[in-house]
Amino acid sequence: MALERVDPADLPIAQTYSHVVTATGSRLVFVAGQVAEDRDGNLVGPGDMAAQARQAFANIGRALAAAGARPDQVTKITIFVVDLRDAHLPAIEQGRLATFGDHRPADSLVGVQALAHAGCLIEVEAIAVTDGAYAARGLM
Repeated sequence: MALERVDPADLPIAQTYSHVVTATGSRLVFVAGQVAEDRDGNLVGPGDMAAQARQAFANIGRALAAAGARPDQVTKITIFVVDLRDAHLPAIEQGRLATFGDHRPADSLVGVQALAHAGCLIEVEAIAVTDGAYAARGLM
C-alpha cells in the first residue's frame, strides 16, 4: 500500500492535514464515527474536550487494529465537533497526534449542533487503504 500526500502550491499550507491523499492498495477500511466512550459504553470526560478527543481518536486506533489496519494507512478522517470554537483546536490536535503522530491524512472538521450520543463533544470517522485481505476472526 502506498500513500502520497499532495499539497497544491496554490492552496494555503496545511499544518496538520494534507489537502489531498492518493492511495494505492487493494482493501478499503471504513471506520464508523467513534466517540468518547469506553469499552462498556460509558462516556469518558463529560464536558472535557481534551479527554473526549483523546478517547475518540484512541477508539479510531482500536477500530483500525481490529480490522487489521494501522493509523498510517488512513487516507481520510472526518471530525465532528459540537459547538466548534477555535479554543477546541489544540485539544483536537493533541488527540489526533496521539493516534496519528506525524501521519497527516486528508481531513474535514465540521461544527455540529449535537451528536447522536448524549454528552459527546466529538466524533471521528476514518477511511484507510491497505494491501491484501484480512483473515482474522474469520471475517474474510
